[in-house]
Amino acid sequence: MKEKTSLSASLEDYIEAIYHIVEEKLVARSKEIAARLSVSRASVTEALRALSKKGLINYAPYEAITLTKNGKVVAEDVIFRHNALKHFFIEVLAIDDKIAEEGACKIEHAAPPDIISRMISFTEFMKICPRGGTEMIKGFADYCKRGKQVDNCNTCVSHCFDTSQTTD
Repeated sequence: MKEKTSLSASLEDYIEAIYHIVEEKLVARSKEIAARLSVSRASVTEALRALSKKGLINYAPYEAITLTKNGKVVAEDVIFRHNALKHFFIEVLAIDDKIAEEGACKIEHAAPPDIISRMISFTEFMKICPRGGTEMIKGFADYCKRGKQVDNCNTCVSHCFDTSQTTD
């Protein structure tokens, strides 16, 4: 198995920003990175040097910045973790989109891959399990909004055993 490149949360934010800019424009420039992350150009230069030293970007002062093959893999991993967390927060925990985005940005750097993988599996399971399913997820979202259940548990459980519903 390939050794994982260890990056600080800050450098993960930089590589993620570079990835998105490169996706949009094919190359990134330090001023675009600074604007996207709301940081100084000096901070960007320091981060670019660190990412270049780790072999994740192609960087030379005053030149366009691109990702190396390994840099793209690392960036895609950061983005995968971010999206998985955000999706879980919105879909399962019924968190507002803006708060989910903010939380995903913070947690993506610290959550071990096993936890993120388990969250994805949980979401997939909840969608297909007759004891849970999308109705249970929606019920939880409604519970969070109202602070109480709409139906009693017996009504909810009876839907699980309704034979007129089909499953794959």
